[in-house]
Amino acid sequence: MNTSLPQVAHVVGITDESSRVRTLVLDLHLQAEPGQFIMAWLPGLDEKPFSLVRAAPVTLTIAQVGPFSSAVHALDSGDHLWIRGPLGAFFQLPAALPPAGALLLVGGGYGVAPLHFLGERALSAGWKVTMIIGAKTAEDVIFAERFQEIGARVAISTDDGSLGQRGVATDTARRLLDQGVYQALYACGPEPMLQAVETLVKSRHLPAQLSYERTMRCGFGICGSCARGGWRVCKDGPVKSVEQQIPATLQPALANTQDNLSIREPIDET
Repeated sequence: MNTSLPQVAHVVGITDESSRVRTLVLDLHLQAEPGQFIMAWLPGLDEKPFSLVRAAPVTLTIAQVGPFSSAVHALDSGDHLWIRGPLGAFFQLPAALPPAGALLLVGGGYGVAPLHFLGERALSAGWKVTMIIGAKTAEDVIFAERFQEIGARVAISTDDGSLGQRGVATDTARRLLDQGVYQALYACGPEPMLQAVETLVKSRHLPAQLSYERTMRCGFGICGSCARGGWRVCKDGPVKSVEQQIPATLQPALANTQDNLSIREPIDET
């Protein structure tokens, strides 16, 4: 399959996750790995990257933050959406599954989309999965029931304490790591959270993979719009292991994303 060319798909399912977050199911099946993304295109408007919640059928969860995502939210059952992909580096499970092997997943803000795909894959492979969902308030928590339905243990933290533990997702991760043994950690969310996760896992010598985001145009490493110091988020990422070094110049730009890669911590579009 040529991932550089868009395929037309039709909306076959719509679920509202919150007042500004919607999940679309399309009549398109892709061979993809957890952590990969697609480029969604509406002719005459724009093309934007989004993480895959599922690949078969293609399932996207999108926050309404700007003109493109608003147009996607306006799609109805049967409407067209053009999809290009899958693209990018992906999460990889540990090579060996020990008895009672357990993985810790950490989603901050709206970075739960690719982790749901990963959680399904890990559970089907025999891993025990604990999912930490971090959000600002209870209203911002999404996918808790989805993770529970696939068999994952769910821990919730909110900044204001309106649901679950009061605090940030990394506080909950630290507590769970103190209480149990995990073979690896996977995280997706805002850059400050990823930096805190990286510091945490390095201090404990725990293998981890992180999913970053960055404004993209081509999606396969040609245009350079997401490149920083030679590291292309779309091609070399969006997933990297904590052992992989990326240029420091990448860091400040990662937080400035909109209508982008998944549905993490949206900002207003100008």
